[in-house]
Amino acid sequence: MSETRVALELDDIQRGVLSPRPTPYAATYLVFRVDNRAHGRELMRRASAGVTSAADSVSPQQTWVSVAVTCRGLEALGVPSASLETFAWEFRQGMAARARALGDDGESSPEHWEAPLGTPDVHVVLAAVAPDVAGLEAAVDRASLAYDQLTGVTPIWRQDCYALPTEAEHFGYRDGVSNPAIEGSGIAGSNRLEAPLKAGEFVCGYRDEIGGIQLPQPEVLGHNGSYAIFRKLHQDVAAFRSYLRQAATGPEDEELLAAKIMGRWRSGAPLALSPQHDDPALGADPGRRNTFRYAREDPAGFITPGGCHIRRANPRDASVAGEVRLHRMIRRGAVYGPPLPDGDLEDDGVDRGLMFTFIGAHPGRQFEFVQSLWMNDGVFFGAGAAKDPITGSHDGSGRFTIPWRPVRRRLPPLTRFVITRGGEYCFLPGLRALRWLGDLGD
Repeated sequence: MSETRVALELDDIQRGVLSPRPTPYAATYLVFRVDNRAHGRELMRRASAGVTSAADSVSPQQTWVSVAVTCRGLEALGVPSASLETFAWEFRQGMAARARALGDDGESSPEHWEAPLGTPDVHVVLAAVAPDVAGLEAAVDRASLAYDQLTGVTPIWRQDCYALPTEAEHFGYRDGVSNPAIEGSGIAGSNRLEAPLKAGEFVCGYRDEIGGIQLPQPEVLGHNGSYAIFRKLHQDVAAFRSYLRQAATGPEDEELLAAKIMGRWRSGAPLALSPQHDDPALGADPGRRNTFRYAREDPAGFITPGGCHIRRANPRDASVAGEVRLHRMIRRGAVYGPPLPDGDLEDDGVDRGLMFTFIGAHPGRQFEFVQSLWMNDGVFFGAGAAKDPITGSHDGSGRFTIPWRPVRRRLPPLTRFVITRGGEYCFLPGLRALRWLGDLGD
């Protein structure tokens, strides 16, 4: 099926599903508990009028609001159990129940999560995005009209976050480099060598890569919706910097190791296109920095190690267990908390990290598959139980090995640099579905 034959109903899909975020930008996540069904439905009715559709993705207006609902939230709104049973079972269980599969153990286990994340109280998640803080607050003020005076809807958590003009996250790497092309979206992907993926990989109601259609029932609720998974991830920046300092022979080697661990130099330039040194101009060029493959040019990982972060998250055309196109997903990230001052190797006790969002139509074979089998295991590329060197759930026993001639290079044991603070599995309904939820009767 070619892209021109796919007719996505962009006017019914929330803009937050398909639109890349502006750079720079400010964002916020607001979580609500629904205590009164009628008030919850009124919130959906009002939200349907304030959510921007994907049809406006080419608009110069770079501010929008998205509304997502958890399974417990759909229950609180009165969606019948027969309908809930048609949703993905990972969504029905919720993130806390999926902790073991996701590697959320030890410090990352749900008993240590930031309240109320991971509890049955998380019902509705409102996300707002704007080019700056002033625009964000204006968007939040407008969105507040949807829940003001609804005493049965209680705001219970907020997380502000942002993206700098450099697009860097707290470990210093440029983020948000890789975005898939989706048939019918009209938005180009970041890898010009990758054919657009079927719309049904990301939006319910359309055919996916294997010809299937995910469609929670009733159709008016499921059609044009997507699953959205958000996670608050604390980054131990001091520990990461100290690890690189310990493992390296000097400053230049430190940057090389940082690149080998990620698969990109901190500027965003990939090792695949710039293996010997950083190339900031390449890293800043969205038309070039993600257009590469692995299978022919680097099958053994001597340039881009098979166990590095970006090759685990998206093996591209490399031979791995599972068809790569079945596990592609839309990732969005925004940092929270102030940066640790450059050069500091001591933790200052300030919470900082990344608000990570996954969007797709298959939470099991997309997000959970990648998280459990590619990020927290190494069997798929012949590395046993080795975990992702940056985001893996390390316990101090695992190592990262860099293919090297004449002898491979093994780095010191890895500690956990990223700790889960909480999150939830949500569903982003289409605009018609938001109105349907608002008009639900008992």
